[in-house]
Amino acid sequence: MEDKEVTVRKNELRKRLKQARKDFGSEARERADAGIASRVLSLSEWQRSQIVLAYLSVGEEVDTRGLVRQAWVAGKVVAIPRVVPHTRLMEWYRIDDFDRLERSSFGVEEPLAEPDRLLDVAREAEAGGSILAVVPGLTFDGHGFRMGYGGGFYDTLLADFPGTSVGICREAQLTDNLTAMGAVGEHDLGVDVVVTERRTIETSESPWSNWVREKEGQA
Repeated sequence: MEDKEVTVRKNELRKRLKQARKDFGSEARERADAGIASRVLSLSEWQRSQIVLAYLSVGEEVDTRGLVRQAWVAGKVVAIPRVVPHTRLMEWYRIDDFDRLERSSFGVEEPLAEPDRLLDVAREAEAGGSILAVVPGLTFDGHGFRMGYGGGFYDTLLADFPGTSVGICREAQLTDNLTAMGAVGEHDLGVDVVVTERRTIETSESPWSNWVREKEGQA
């Protein structure tokens, strides 16, 4: 269980970050999101990936639909998450368009639970598939740590994710050091790469970053 003080700091920070994101103008959001997409598409990890795990953005989140479309154009497999009820787990389902979706209790669009479209991430990795996950967050820091919405779904994913994790956020959302702010718990995990419209930050906090580098060296 997370330390109570850490939980309090996280909740306070979430409130500030959500309000700051709402205050960001729509035109500024569009410009920033276009810059983020351009940087993600230029990543070598993106270019060689065969499978992309992506969330479908809602509200003021960084737009991801453009990235999904570009993945389809490049012939990549795209899968989006569906929350397993009463757990912190997500199942990933392949999508070929934006038609076969439904609204979840969290207010996000999820894929229909079609067994023939369920993607076994671990099995794909074992078979040699190169997988990249686009990870949401209210903020990230330079070490790859993130502040999510508190559900723990992406912490669960990152704990044993056999691929490259890419956190995306606008530059204005970037935080210097979440650890120094007392907002990182013992079970919080970082991503491999953080991308804003202004910079790309390679991190070393993800448990899988060394594994990815070793695989790159064998390629």
